Amino acid sequence: WPTFRGWLDGLPEGGLNIAHEAVDRHVLHGRGAMEALRWIGRDGSRRSFTYADLKAETDRFAALLRELGHGKGVRVFSLLGRVPELYLSALGTLKAGGVFSPLYSAFGPEPVRARMTIGQAAALITSTADYRKKVLPWRNELPSLVSVLLIDGEAGDPGAIDLAAALRRVTADFGQPDTKPEDMALLHFTSGTTGRPKGAIHVHEAVVAHHATGRLVLDLKPDDVFWCTADPGWVTGTSYGIIAPLTNGVTMVVDEGEFDAERWYATLEREQITVWYTAPTAIRLLVKAGADLAKRQDRRAQAGRGH
Repeated sequence: WPTFRGWLDGLPEGGLNIAHEAVDRHVLHGRGAMEALRWIGRDGSRRSFTYADLKAETDRFAALLRELGHGKGVRVFSLLGRVPELYLSALGTLKAGGVFSPLYSAFGPEPVRARMTIGQAAALITSTADYRKKVLPWRNELPSLVSVLLIDGEAGDPGAIDLAAALRRVTADFGQPDTKPEDMALLHFTSGTTGRPKGAIHVHEAVVAHHATGRLVLDLKPDDVFWCTADPGWVTGTSYGIIAPLTNGVTMVVDEGEFDAERWYATLEREQITVWYTAPTAIRLLVKAGADLAKRQDRRAQAGRGH
């Protein structure tokens, strides 16, 4: 473990922050121009963020939390699909010393209410449609929820904020994070199949294991193009879909679309994926789709290290 800790920069006076290790340290070490996040929309649209871009955008989100009066330890929940705002708000919350809790976007109102109540949510990032359908009907039952940030700009409901407009008002210069290794960082919930969902806490020290396992088990290297198909609403989609790849300095591909065998094969080829992280269920679905579909793609282009 001392060796693994030595692979990270840390902060002064024994501090440690996941976002600093995932984003800021790459910029400090001269790798800010490298592509960090390559996002593919459901409709085929694309956005790309360098590590310098991620630093600026996460600084801005952290500064917005501070402007809204949210201090260290604030519980920030997201109810989003795999869109850029999910990744920027996760890292920005961690940079600000807050606790980030991603919810699976397909959850209905009751699973959302249960988790936000148990987690004492103070802020929520979501879309207008999901807010109106899944949160607004019971919002008055959760007095801890003081900020609702909407990614699509339709802030017509009382107490809801247009996220993009709010971000434009703050400066992209947050400064250095101030967190310790044992400070809370992530809050994930069990499925609740044996009773109420239970919250599991990851502290900032968890980045040591995330980084080391990404480097040693997934064999991540800075020149890799990495694709994790897991949704960040589940723990593996955060640990190995955000933290491990970024701390290891790779280019991380995010596809907003759901499973589609032809789309996935095309993505592996087109994006030149070198390390692919997916689930056995997905592999079985690809097998079921047949070998002919796979043979249409030039798999030599992405003959990388699959996991």
